[in-house]
Amino acid sequence: MGMTSKLMVGNWKMHGSLAANASLLPDILSGMGGVTCRAAVCVSAVYLAQAQSLLTGSALAWGAQDVSAHESGAYTGEVSAAMLHDFAVRYAIVGHSERRQYHGETDAVVASKAQRALAAGITPIVCVGESQAEREAGQTESVVKRQLAAVIHANGHCISEIVVAYEPVWAIGTGLTASPEQAQAVHAVLRAQLQAATAHADRVSILYGGSMNADNAASLLAQPDVDGGLIGGASLKAPDFLSMLKAASR
Repeated sequence: MGMTSKLMVGNWKMHGSLAANASLLPDILSGMGGVTCRAAVCVSAVYLAQAQSLLTGSALAWGAQDVSAHESGAYTGEVSAAMLHDFAVRYAIVGHSERRQYHGETDAVVASKAQRALAAGITPIVCVGESQAEREAGQTESVVKRQLAAVIHANGHCISEIVVAYEPVWAIGTGLTASPEQAQAVHAVLRAQLQAATAHADRVSILYGGSMNADNAASLLAQPDVDGGLIGGASLKAPDFLSMLKAASR
């Protein structure tokens, strides 16, 4: 268990509009009385300015869903860590399974992205997780350790500044969820790996992502090494997201 309060992060994925966000974000803020956990929403890059204007000074931080592995230059369509910093972004998701799967992001690319974020003072949320086939082959532990090892190797002493999110690929958007025991087993492996790399492993929040919702959040968050959640669809509904923030505040 990390020393800090639980961290709950909404990953909006490719959802949102100016109008929808202008209604959702104030709805979340208005229900945050009594919420003591840390909370953030990771929005599409085009809405970062809107998030900044609506959330500055509030208890809800904002983040990006990706960051370029490059510092600057001829990379059409890419968004650099310095650009994200311009919008006071607190978090950037790196290596989400959808990026690994659809955009061919390798462990090395993910490690570079984490490095760029850290250099700009942005906390990378490093996603790791195994597919259904890998789990069935008994490879869960080796896959998540390989994915995290690349980031540890590239970032050395800064590793205590990251957030890790365990997202079993078989449980993302499928409605399947790892049982609290399955989640805890993998979180404990990741915690041990971080402890071997830094004396400050307690500072690293390890989030569970993979169909976390208002119904199962409390039982997942009760596990000793589950320090919060990376939440997909449920973060787009203010009542659901708020109920999860409250579960994480107990």
